[in-house]
Amino acid sequence: MCQLLGMNCNVPTDICFSFTGFQARGGGTDVHSDGWGIAFFEGKGTRLFLDPQPSCTSPLAELVGHYPIRSKNVIAHIRKATQGSIGLENTHPFMRELWGRYWIFAHNGNLFDFNPELDGSFVPVGLTDSERAFCWLLQELRRKFGSTAPARAELFAAVYTLTLAIARHGEFNYLLSNGDWLFAHASTKLSFVVRQAPFTQAHLKDQDVTVDFSDMTTPNDRVAVIATLPLTDNEAWTTMPAGTLWWFEEGEPVQTLATMPGPNKQPA
Repeated sequence: MCQLLGMNCNVPTDICFSFTGFQARGGGTDVHSDGWGIAFFEGKGTRLFLDPQPSCTSPLAELVGHYPIRSKNVIAHIRKATQGSIGLENTHPFMRELWGRYWIFAHNGNLFDFNPELDGSFVPVGLTDSERAFCWLLQELRRKFGSTAPARAELFAAVYTLTLAIARHGEFNYLLSNGDWLFAHASTKLSFVVRQAPFTQAHLKDQDVTVDFSDMTTPNDRVAVIATLPLTDNEAWTTMPAGTLWWFEEGEPVQTLATMPGPNKQPA
């Protein structure tokens, strides 16, 4: 399976430290060697880097890892192919426009017998179940709300309903953002950590790299990092319960809803 990395902040922040550990998992410390990608929001614009090579040996990944692009919302993905061949067209994250904003989506999992009717407003370029799910999700949002973007609470509720429909077809861990917020669905496995004052040191699991965040932050900074598996070994990561949809904004969880039977656990 693939792995996901997301960042949501209250101020533009670079993801170099977390990406260094994540990059190593793309064929180095783990088996996800079928391509990688990362998207950075900057205002209404988006920088999108994609490469079908393993991230651990990709010159483009090396560039991104040393390029301190500052963003409030970032989504990254390393791929272990399930549906669709190894190639640029099947490499996550995927990007589409809706309501005058770019939307970014990345998926970890495998959807079976998911062949929804698409009306042509959003069409997959590649052959992955992931891009198909993204196109259908955006199609249904446009169908429900028309040409005007809804309030965020209405949007979260609508994405929740669509997530329930897709998740019935298999494993559907995903990250979704339009640059203002980040939605994360833990179908089976996702964790997050919120970094805020008082800032301390953090040490990567996959690389012998330590950063002292107190040297590069202000007391008002807040950063939420979401990953399939924790990236550091000395921070208190929160495991998202399987079957939960999370809304992150300004560097912290705002709301969560259960997407499978069981108690609905609210974030602390």
